[in-house]
Amino acid sequence: MNINSIVAYESGELNDAETLQLFADLIKSGEVWWLQGHYGRTATALLDGGYITADGEVTNKYKEIN
Repeated sequence: MNINSIVAYESGELNDAETLQLFADLIKSGEVWWLQGHYGRTATALLDGGYITADGEVTNKYKEIN
């Protein structure tokens, strides 16, 4: 787990692409489910929205809307 990225996320310092990559990494490692509820809910929303795969890969959907 990259604590610096989590601190940057919580401080509002990450852009959308960096946030997606953070959540993809947390999903890939399984750590997202051990963190506070916000992380699990956000991960679920990103998975359901098709932005990140269950394997923790960022999809092209983000690129299509940006």
